[in-house]
Amino acid sequence: MTKTILRALAGETLPTPPIWMMRQAGRYLPEYRATRAEAGDFLSLCYNSELAAEVTLQPIRRYGFDASILFADILLLPQALGVDLWFVTGEGPRMTTTTTASELAALKPIDAIHDTLNPVYETVRILRRELPQETTLIGFAGAPWTVATYMIAGQGTPDQGPAHALKNTDRETFKGIIDLLTDATIEYLCQQIEAGAEVVKIFDSWAGSLQGQDFEEFAVEPARKITAAIKSRHPGFPVIAFPRGAGERYVGLHEKIGADCIALDDGVTPEWAAANVQTGGCVQGNLKSSHMVTGGEDLVRETRRVVDALSKGPHIFNLGHGITPDADPENVQLMIDTIRNG
Repeated sequence: MTKTILRALAGETLPTPPIWMMRQAGRYLPEYRATRAEAGDFLSLCYNSELAAEVTLQPIRRYGFDASILFADILLLPQALGVDLWFVTGEGPRMTTTTTASELAALKPIDAIHDTLNPVYETVRILRRELPQETTLIGFAGAPWTVATYMIAGQGTPDQGPAHALKNTDRETFKGIIDLLTDATIEYLCQQIEAGAEVVKIFDSWAGSLQGQDFEEFAVEPARKITAAIKSRHPGFPVIAFPRGAGERYVGLHEKIGADCIALDDGVTPEWAAANVQTGGCVQGNLKSSHMVTGGEDLVRETRRVVDALSKGPHIFNLGHGITPDADPENVQLMIDTIRNG
């Protein structure tokens, strides 16, 4: 029997949608916090293959999700390219900036990234051995635009302003960063696939801040190139694309990107998505993450709404964004029970 997520990705409409959650291994779980404390800090956890595999497995043991997603971080790739990366407690990532042609030229060649990223591939290999037979293993990377916003600013920003500024003032250098990240992401994801990932997902968390032709050029086109390269090397391999914040631009993205599934944020309704996006293939999403905090009848009602609205086509149930650290683990169980038990 083919795994449920792979069936949905192949276009099958299932009586009960398969379920996983973005950031399902994370700070809302006490067992995650204990393992992170054992690792010492976040980056040490990412690069400790045994512990990274352990936190990936924790939500599978607790909830029996239909898929696990590799525990890593989207900024490991620029670090592998030679950018200095560190995390400030309570504030998030910090990195040395890449904003000039000379800084771009000083980064490492793409074939050098595996020296840094080998522990990630080892995590994938461990997971393929240890995951339950019915559980799909998802690998992932950040999309070039989203990763570039951090490389250019040196940290997360509310409006991706520094990246937009570089795009508008030194387009050649900006395009060089995007092109480098596109090619590096292809190699990174293909190595994850060779280590045992069964699906890969491209996270473009800040796609929604790109406007007009920039959305096509810097969100859609890199995702298309990455997807095409993966499918050229690994024919038929399933790819999920998540251009968060795309809004009405979600329409037609299956075809434009070549992805098997488009993941939806909660800025669009499931009814609209069924009529306008699911017509192109499998969709993933899109319960608001806040329901994992508040729970109750609203959680049950909205979970049923998403399931019902998307029940006439291929659907993978997920949140519209990652689960937050203040989520109640009991609410996750309530969501799963609602989906599986009606």
